[in-house]
Amino acid sequence: MDGHRVLRLGETLRATVHALPRLWRGAWGAILAASVVWSIQPLAAGAASLIWAPFGLVVTLVLAGALGRIAITEDLLQARRLGLGPAGLQFGRPELRLLGAGLLCAVFLAMILSVVALALLALFGMAELNAQAIELRQWSAVGPVWKLALLALVTVFALFAIVAFTVRLSLFAPATVGRGHMVSLQSMSIARGAFWPLLVGLVVTAAPKIALVLLWGVGLLSGQAGWVVFAVVLAGVQFPLTMALVGRAYRQLESWTALEGKA
Repeated sequence: MDGHRVLRLGETLRATVHALPRLWRGAWGAILAASVVWSIQPLAAGAASLIWAPFGLVVTLVLAGALGRIAITEDLLQARRLGLGPAGLQFGRPELRLLGAGLLCAVFLAMILSVVALALLALFGMAELNAQAIELRQWSAVGPVWKLALLALVTVFALFAIVAFTVRLSLFAPATVGRGHMVSLQSMSIARGAFWPLLVGLVVTAAPKIALVLLWGVGLLSGQAGWVVFAVVLAGVQFPLTMALVGRAYRQLESWTALEGKA
């Protein structure tokens, strides 16, 4: 059955773009609420941040729950049967499950990141590089070329491992909504056989966020106005785009998972 687990990238991306208007129609209220709450985040300093934080968490969960319901269904009627509220405004058990699953995934990734970081620190420590040359940026005196090349290769593999785990966990939100219970590490089995299409798809659909980062880096976006643009684009474009992609991928891969279970 593994040979049938093929996630066609082009087809998935076309379905993602096609689903965007439906996500906007069904979750416009949640998108607006998230845009407003996250736009005022820089104003929440000191004690005000303790008041803002619960609102930021709730609107994010509401938006994720609305987009998740719409992304894994064919139309808004089916999404409403899963609990989609008017304009995407609802808060129930699916949102709490998303919170729990997200925390579990975050803890797992934090553990992986800690292990990788400690391993790299130990490896660089054993390499006995010239610390003084690094501080002075005299790269030719840091150490032998072969040693630097080996360390660079190991670092790339370590970073790729973190990316690989992140991609394999990327289906946790639609899977949690679709299965009706928390799905965290189990999402890696759903994504089995579809790593590369998922990775490329996530990179392609991250175009709005990448553009924002570049604009911020060159100074075209800055200050409070820049942050508002950032928040609106992330809530209104990036989040729906990513959820449409993983929702489509989940629907396809979950159908094969069900077939494998019956085999």
